[in-house]
Amino acid sequence: MYSVRMRAAEGGKHEEGGRHISGAERVVPQEIVEKTVAIMLERAFSHARGQADFINITVEKVEPSAIQQVPLLPVYNVEALTVEEGLKAAEHALVAAGVTSNGAKQGIVTLLSLADSMRGAMLLSAVTGQRLDNTGDRGIRVSRMDIEKEEVFISQLARQGIHNSHVQEALVLASKVAAGPSIVAELCWSDDPEYTTGYVASAAGYTRIPHCKLLGSSIGGRIFFVNPAADISLLKNYLQEQPVLVRI
Repeated sequence: MYSVRMRAAEGGKHEEGGRHISGAERVVPQEIVEKTVAIMLERAFSHARGQADFINITVEKVEPSAIQQVPLLPVYNVEALTVEEGLKAAEHALVAAGVTSNGAKQGIVTLLSLADSMRGAMLLSAVTGQRLDNTGDRGIRVSRMDIEKEEVFISQLARQGIHNSHVQEALVLASKVAAGPSIVAELCWSDDPEYTTGYVASAAGYTRIPHCKLLGSSIGGRIFFVNPAADISLLKNYLQEQPVLVRI
């Protein structure tokens, strides 16, 4: 098995101030590594956020014995007709997952105040909503994950009428995150200007929420709400380094 990871930026490398354009994560057998890399390159060159001029693809062998399996989260949907309704639904879902009302409000304000999208997530206290990591504008990128039985997974999403790349990738990521140490909930909406649906996820499930931002906005972000007593180093290692396959 191989971990295949892509990140793309415009205006130079991420570390040198380049604007994040796209990213992708897979854990695949050797025979489809080349195909996976080609798909990632095409994605980097054709993303709605802009034209990438820096693309980094990493291919790394992963021992099967090192891969952790986690359950796929069940999917739920809520209705919202406006951004105001969408954000209110997100707040309610976060509180239901165990985030305090103050923490949920603070998290939403934090995402709304971003000047541009980050390529990683912020860690916020599920009690106060205050930031707990020290990664600045870079954030913590969740890495080394994939879904088992991909064709079955896609068929399941298609039967629910929600099969698209946004849901497919976000649900795999959210399933890994929800199984992490000290994770209470996740809040996310995409930086894709053509996609406005966000979600709140926890160990209890993945809740899709329409209209978390205005159509045309290229600013999105991701927050992981954690127990304030969390071992941040342990959590970061799980999110970034632990290979995970999500089981159906």
